[in-house]
Amino acid sequence: MAGAKKTPLSYQERTYRSAHDAGLVATEVKMAETDLHILADSPVDELALLAVAKVRAEIEGYVRQYPLFLSSLVPLPLDNAAPEPVRAMLVAALAAGVGPMAAVAGVIAEQVGRSLLAQGFAEVIVENGGDIFLARKQPSIVAIYAGESRLSGKFGIQLRPEQMPCGVCCSSGTVGHSLSFGVADAAAVLAPTAALADAAATCLGNAVKIRDKKSVSQALEAAKRIEGVTGLVVIAGEHLGAWGDIELVRL
Repeated sequence: MAGAKKTPLSYQERTYRSAHDAGLVATEVKMAETDLHILADSPVDELALLAVAKVRAEIEGYVRQYPLFLSSLVPLPLDNAAPEPVRAMLVAALAAGVGPMAAVAGVIAEQVGRSLLAQGFAEVIVENGGDIFLARKQPSIVAIYAGESRLSGKFGIQLRPEQMPCGVCCSSGTVGHSLSFGVADAAAVLAPTAALADAAATCLGNAVKIRDKKSVSQALEAAKRIEGVTGLVVIAGEHLGAWGDIELVRL
């Protein structure tokens, strides 16, 4: 089960170390292609592994029944009988105009994060290949990695507590090996769900055809029409553009 893109984001509360100093404990959870970095109140190894196994089994079972779900690059009809993570992927894909697997990393991060919250954890961050689900009670920063761009690692997205839980996901046409039809070094999306942020990031990244100011502006105009997204950031070469309820901070 592979994703549709590489997502070059990293969670920071200034740095990973300061996040640990704030009382969050890091846990690494791996299963097949899924490789999660989780920060929570206490170790989550067993509970997170069970959550990963459950969401992967639901998605993989649906793929066996409907193989087109895995390969489609366009939205598929909503299936109300599908498991919850599959429905979330279908809804996100319809909103963003992309294939449902564009939301797979985000939906796994969110399903695992919400499972941990439901079991009593107060604060949870789940990073899945850079696609992130965050639920915190204090301001947090997500740094944007943009490959060879001189802007890479220079900016972060400041999140207020009232914006969380949320998803922050990113697509790139220059970082990683996964599929993108654009040339953005980083196309990041903030949304109430990580599934929507993930799918919308693919749409945003696909829309950047040239690394210039005009293409960045056109991509933002296209993606801001996706219902539910709350913030967008694009880095393409030396050009940076942003839209929505999003606060960029220098790192």
